[in-house]
Amino acid sequence: MVIGSLQTNPDTSIGGIFPNPANITGENYVAINERINLMTGLVNSGIFAGAVVLGTVVFGMLTGYALAVLKWRGRGTVFALALLVQVVPFQLLMIPLYVMIARDYGLGDTHLGMILPYLINSTAVVIFRQYFLQIPKELFDAARIDGAGELRVLWQIAIPLVRPALVTVILLTFIGPWNEFLWPFLITKEASLQPLAVSLANYISTVAASTANPFGAMLAGAVVLAAPVVILFIFFQRFFISTDIGSGVKG
Repeated sequence: MVIGSLQTNPDTSIGGIFPNPANITGENYVAINERINLMTGLVNSGIFAGAVVLGTVVFGMLTGYALAVLKWRGRGTVFALALLVQVVPFQLLMIPLYVMIARDYGLGDTHLGMILPYLINSTAVVIFRQYFLQIPKELFDAARIDGAGELRVLWQIAIPLVRPALVTVILLTFIGPWNEFLWPFLITKEASLQPLAVSLANYISTVAASTANPFGAMLAGAVVLAAPVVILFIFFQRFFISTDIGSGVKG
């Protein structure tokens, strides 16, 4: 994909997977940026995905902690409902959500309208709950004896011990909204508010033929869209590795 985005003329042969200095150019990135403004799309994608990740982590931690550690009536029923939500495809909810958010709440053509349906993720709730269940209850009891409230127990005791769950939730949550194009496209038709995935979809369907090398420009946009996800994975990979190494050390 990277090599194809740098080719002056598309090379679909086997040799095209190797860079050819005589067929390399950066014009494909310039051509697609002139038509969809890559920086604006990246900023909108960052706002959308970043807000979703933040909401998912905060609400997922609070709910997962309540389901795993606190004792209250109906806890099992709430957890069963969280599991049930995961078997309902988001596509089935899209039309009623659109009516509620765009028409009833008047949040069409806003970032909040895009973010709201993704703000709470039942998968994150289940992941945090399962990790919190693995922490010895004696740690929580000792903190409470010392006078710590539940939020302090969560912040200082529980969260540092569930770093793998935190990393997993961030990665899984980020990839979804970052690549999402259908829901943002329904909420807004304003190019200045659309995430990069939506802008690329519009480019493919409408203005791809207006460039000298539509194939290369399309791949250039895909590279820009994929790069943040790859960078995020590389950054968090060391946390996975350190967790695996630490789990094999005694004492």
